[in-house]
Amino acid sequence: MASAPLFYDDVARLISFAVWVVSLIVQAVALIHCVTQRGDGFQAIGTLPKGAWLAILAICFLLTLLGVGGGAIGIFGLIGVAAALIYLLDVRPGLRDLSDGKGFW
Repeated sequence: MASAPLFYDDVARLISFAVWVVSLIVQAVALIHCVTQRGDGFQAIGTLPKGAWLAILAICFLLTLLGVGGGAIGIFGLIGVAAALIYLLDVRPGLRDLSDGKGFW
């Protein structure tokens, strides 16, 4: 009976760490992609400017890395993952279509 709480704590800590690492990877991929894009492409697809995306992604990445607000499952970690996913699933395909010359319109 005494080993059950210890085992639970270890598993919970391991899952929390895994979620934190995956969260940082997703946010880092979005941030690196944003840094490497041209600024005029963001205006062409009708989204926030590059500077705004850089600020949002960098601040959220930093706050998640430092564990502010509860780490990856805290408020800043969840906002960071949401912002990174919005960037990767909405803005990135638009920039890719724009650079391919095919366009999305």
